Amino acid sequence: MASPLYKSTAWNDSSQTSVLPDSEQKNKPAPFSLWLGGVAFTFVIALLGYGLSTIPGLDRVGPLACAILIAVAYRQFWGYPEMLRSGIQFSAKRLLRFAIILYGLKLNVAVVWQQGLGLLAYDAIVIVFSIALTVLIARWLKADPSLSLMLGVGTGVCGAAAIAAVSPLIQAKEEDTAIGVGIIALVGTLFAIAYTILRPFLPISAVEYGMWSGISLHEIAHVALAAAPAGQDALAMGLLAKLGRVLLLVPLCFLLMFWMKRTNCNGKRQGAAHIAFPWFLFGFLAMSLLGSYVLGKHLPVSEAFHTSVSQLTTFVLTMAMVGLGLNVNLRALRTKAAKPLIAMSITSFLLTALSYVLI
Repeated sequence: MASPLYKSTAWNDSSQTSVLPDSEQKNKPAPFSLWLGGVAFTFVIALLGYGLSTIPGLDRVGPLACAILIAVAYRQFWGYPEMLRSGIQFSAKRLLRFAIILYGLKLNVAVVWQQGLGLLAYDAIVIVFSIALTVLIARWLKADPSLSLMLGVGTGVCGAAAIAAVSPLIQAKEEDTAIGVGIIALVGTLFAIAYTILRPFLPISAVEYGMWSGISLHEIAHVALAAAPAGQDALAMGLLAKLGRVLLLVPLCFLLMFWMKRTNCNGKRQGAAHIAFPWFLFGFLAMSLLGSYVLGKHLPVSEAFHTSVSQLTTFVLTMAMVGLGLNVNLRALRTKAAKPLIAMSITSFLLTALSYVLI
């Protein structure tokens, strides 16, 4: 059964015929084989995305963006695979939340509290600045507000993972979520490459450069890409600063949920759906605490285990992105994504300058 957050129009397509009324078709459960086929469909395209990301040049973009590109292209040439919808939606919704929970293992709360408390102030400034400026510029440009807000959150916090976490809270369309993830991956990669080019000409130390990367770049992968060439100290500082932003994702999500509920109660969003409580954030926190205080201390695990879990998290998230990417209609993309992209790009440039001044 489709989630109430997803509004399907395919069942109302006049080209489809059935002896069942529309209401019964929507409530009719899909056979398990078709559900499994839908999940397998996202699995295969995720694999193709990984393969595409090994091509020189595209390896900078990463498997998530590559998988979304394949999914979007499939939708434009062959349409949405309606028979497999239940399994695809499972990947887009359930696996997405599962990936966010697993993502918590990447957050070492102990390290942030012990060494990064000072950086949290910078991180908080970055998040508030990114979201507020992106939303303000978007209003000035009359850009899509939901997509612009997600891009502001992705810029300020942790890219695709942040967009995936907040999208159900602000009742964003799956198409907008996929577009936002694709934009974040592209722009973040370009900025990370620009950082590596600028590094030799900057009058700052390796540690300061790592801090700059960590408090300004979009994804953890982007921080690693930019900071690693400057040495281990720069990489460690960059990741520490970035983890502080990831930690702040949790209170940000609850603030957004409170804001959305209050907005709905004030009648500003007539007909808005009920906002589901983000239980997956507690899973995110639980996995963070598990990875920070149990694994490696009271329960010895190898480095290979952490690497495997990280790879699994990325792959599951990639499968979810495939499900979201299949909802993208390129004909609406030009008018819908251009202005939010401009707003987010301006914010990213100004954030780069602000964070450089802060360090």
